[in-house]
Amino acid sequence: MSVHWKVYMVRCAKGALYTGIALDVLKRVAQHNAGTGAKAIRALGRPVKLIYSEIVGDKRLALKREYMIKQMTRVQKEKLIASQWLTSEDQTYFRNW
Repeated sequence: MSVHWKVYMVRCAKGALYTGIALDVLKRVAQHNAGTGAKAIRALGRPVKLIYSEIVGDKRLALKREYMIKQMTRVQKEKLIASQWLTSEDQTYFRNW
């Protein structure tokens, strides 16, 4: 069984976008909302809402893609977010919010 790392973005309560990587994005978002995720989220405000995720492959590629996204402007990130259709996993997650 191969492991698929994912890059994700969440919108924080204060409107900021946070980008990270994870094997299980929904679990990671739950950690952010519980206050046990990245320290940056605490300053940016909870709750966070998952708005983008992308399967990348191995961890090395996920870290590279995360860096690429973090170098984008806010406008470029919003265009990237708008270009993605939600997966069935994401739709299930949002229904349960």
